[in-house]
Amino acid sequence: MRAELVGISVAVKAHEAAYIPFGHDYMGAPEQLSKERVLEALKPYLEDPAIKKVGQNIKYDMSVFAQHGVHLQGVAFDTMLESYVLDSVGSRHDMNSLAENYLNETTISFNDVAGKGAAQLTFNQVSLELAGPYAAEDADITLRLHETLWAKVGPEAALAKVFTDIELPLISVLSRIERTGAKVDDTLLFQQSQELSERLAALETQAWDLAGQEFNLASPKQLGEILFTKLEIPVLKKTAKGQPSTKEEVLQELALEYPLPKVLLEHRGLAKLKSTYTDKLPTMINPTTKRIHTSYHQAGTATGRLSSSDPNLQNIPIRTAEGRRVRQAFIAPTGHKLVAADYSQIELRIMAHLSEDPSLLKAFAAGQDIHRATAAEVFGVPTDDVSIDQRRSAKAINFGLIYGMSAFGLARQLTINRKQAADYIELYFARYPGVQNYMNSIRHTASENGYVETAYGRRLYLPAINASNGMLRQAAERTAINAPMQGTAADIIKMAMIDVDSWLENSDLKSRMIMQVHDELVLEVPESELDLVIQGLKERMEGAAKLKVPLVVDVGVGDNWDQAH
Repeated sequence: MRAELVGISVAVKAHEAAYIPFGHDYMGAPEQLSKERVLEALKPYLEDPAIKKVGQNIKYDMSVFAQHGVHLQGVAFDTMLESYVLDSVGSRHDMNSLAENYLNETTISFNDVAGKGAAQLTFNQVSLELAGPYAAEDADITLRLHETLWAKVGPEAALAKVFTDIELPLISVLSRIERTGAKVDDTLLFQQSQELSERLAALETQAWDLAGQEFNLASPKQLGEILFTKLEIPVLKKTAKGQPSTKEEVLQELALEYPLPKVLLEHRGLAKLKSTYTDKLPTMINPTTKRIHTSYHQAGTATGRLSSSDPNLQNIPIRTAEGRRVRQAFIAPTGHKLVAADYSQIELRIMAHLSEDPSLLKAFAAGQDIHRATAAEVFGVPTDDVSIDQRRSAKAINFGLIYGMSAFGLARQLTINRKQAADYIELYFARYPGVQNYMNSIRHTASENGYVETAYGRRLYLPAINASNGMLRQAAERTAINAPMQGTAADIIKMAMIDVDSWLENSDLKSRMIMQVHDELVLEVPESELDLVIQGLKERMEGAAKLKVPLVVDVGVGDNWDQAH
């Protein structure tokens, strides 16, 4: 959103590339063509959909060009995404790593031409003698990487389809969402920061009282001394250096029995919320658009899910009141509403689809509350007699099992003993044998092939699936169970985004997609378009995939994101 173009590098044939500089303005820089002249000459080619383009992370180039009045069309390939679709976990997907992996070449790094640290130059200050080879190499390596990678992806029909039908069309959708941005209320965030400061100070005092002395809550060393030496709380885990661990999962377990770890966890959560969101979001407002523009990463997760950064929208807590207040700061402009559309229990529905378990299929087809239905099955009571606790236990089982949770994990989550948790799981599998058959079969498939697939053919390789180390192997088996569900859910919401974007772009509607978070799409909608958009959005999201059970989308409307959700 703020990048200034300094030059453009292009390659049309392997081992040949050119750099067209126009913005190098260091003392003694040679005369260059003007930016206006270069863009005017290249614009017809860049905007011609018939002239095919390939780039590395080309969404970035597309967004920068858009800021300079050039609407890049004809994007046929992206080497970052070709690598990602080929093997999401095989390597990093940046150009330098790919060049080393696939071309056995070490590229010129940015630090080589611009220097490091505080003395690092911006590219307009880099001499053309250094800038030319660096920039031209980028274009050449990208072209050669495409030739190498597509030779591997293209012949694999399922992978090629994931690339051409899902990842490629999503590039322009995400670029548009990023450039649109979201409006935030900085006054509300500032007020929340003040309140969090007071709450953190109170929690710190409470922690000191429980410890019987003052200490630095952020120091693992001091924390370890208080918890394990002074208060003689049992050590559950040690660090690699042999010190007692004070990691979050350790504190969570200790918090079930001891008051201090509980206070420490609350302090950590609020401190992170304050530093990551309430303090930082106001500083990220773009001075020109007055909005926040996150960056979405298509190649950031193993399973195909999108991730985001600057800010990370996926990590704003939704279960805490403080997290929901951060969402309240994402607001609709005057005359508009925010519309949030969320897939209901999509991974459980995908589990029903993949396992073809008759009881699960029947429950979803009848539109039952799946957790209540599961509780009725597992605890052997009529649906109407299911208690709140039984439903909560069933929910933990439903979600736990799709993440490959063990009896130990379930016991910890429900605060029951391991035998009871094991009995629950046994009962669950007795009632839903299709789920157990699916899990056994997917473990076997993963072990045989070394990878698992989503319903659309996206692959996730599992290097540790046949490891001799039991812990590594079991972790890979848990991933093998969950990845097809999480990956299929990711594929479905990506396809929905492509369809929704195409509908909005090709109509006279003024509504815009502004965020994608997990299984949810958020739109900014003029009040006059509300009814039409709610109906159209729901239809398109529910119609994005044909599963053996219905996809259900819940739609909410509000003046802010929390209200809409």
